Amino acid sequence: MNPRTKASLFAAMLLMVVVSTPSTWAQPAAERKPRSAPLLSPEILTNRQIAFRILAPNARDIKLSCGDLPGYGSRPELTKGTNGVWELIVGPVDPGAYRYNFDLDGVPVIDPRNPATAESFNNVWSLCYVPGAEFMDTKNVRHGAVATVTYYSTALKQFRRMHVYTPPGYELGRGKFPVFYLLHGSGDCDDAWTSVGRAGFILDNLIAAKKAKPMVVVMPAGHTRVQDNTGDAFVQDFLDDIQPYAESHYRVYTDRQHRAIAGLSMGGGQSLNIAICHLDQFGYVGVFSAGIFGILGDRRSGALASPTWEEKHAAVLDNVKLKKGLKLLWFSTGKQDSLITTTQATVEMFKKHGFAPVFNESPGGHTWINWRNYLNEFAPLLFQ
Repeated sequence: MNPRTKASLFAAMLLMVVVSTPSTWAQPAAERKPRSAPLLSPEILTNRQIAFRILAPNARDIKLSCGDLPGYGSRPELTKGTNGVWELIVGPVDPGAYRYNFDLDGVPVIDPRNPATAESFNNVWSLCYVPGAEFMDTKNVRHGAVATVTYYSTALKQFRRMHVYTPPGYELGRGKFPVFYLLHGSGDCDDAWTSVGRAGFILDNLIAAKKAKPMVVVMPAGHTRVQDNTGDAFVQDFLDDIQPYAESHYRVYTDRQHRAIAGLSMGGGQSLNIAICHLDQFGYVGVFSAGIFGILGDRRSGALASPTWEEKHAAVLDNVKLKKGLKLLWFSTGKQDSLITTTQATVEMFKKHGFAPVFNESPGGHTWINWRNYLNEFAPLLFQ
């Protein structure tokens, strides 16, 4: 048999095998095994409810940890279905970003079906976003960029990290911009303002609407991992390394009227400690859900530290020349926030020394729901 005949015979045999072999894709639809729907978590439902789900057939107990969700701080339990999938539906909830984890038989785990995460100081969280808030939704506008920047802290003798937002058009390499230092709160890290805080999207939307000036926003890590009850370690890192790095590596103005600082909670206290001690360098200061910690004294004894913060900074507080260059000293705290009295006492102290602080008492408590709103209110006031 010649080679051509052999090849023809082999092809015919192969065709017979293919035709006679059953295949799943060739089966009638009624005989096919239905595919199970993929597990979806979190799922944003049409009425702004959130469905959290996790496949864990051998688990005994699963709870939701989500302190950012109002009313769900007590860790509600998920219910196990017959397919081994546990589920909890919450809400309706207000639009916003929410961090959560699952407590699986006492072990905290992130949602394995959700690639979106947010960092904190000693933890990582799954992240869920409920759209519907114009000021922080992802919209079809020009977007800035957020960079994760590593620098060496000479003050702390270690490598550190910050996040830096540059506005739309910065990448074109033209012109200088104002600089805004934005600090996070206790327990969080430099990732917080851009993940759960939505700072990049808030600034994008404000700039697109011409409500805020294009600016560079520097978001450093406020915790130092150095035993320091005074907060001086971070202040030193800021003055020696963060500010010089930002103002030498980015195209920003370096005069007082183009420099702002603000922070939430711990970061609000740090903002005051930095700005008041160096008031000749900052034209705008914002304090979110904070004030001068310790201004009310020890709650048990009522005793104030000696010397008090006010006494230590008396020379600056009474310097008329420095006050003239301060464009804005802005406070906002929620009515249900445990720090509201601290904020009120701090505002009164500044008034006593001739400052003109702005104080907005908002609804709500000590949550990201407020802090995103505060950023949206504060940023348009800068560099005008």
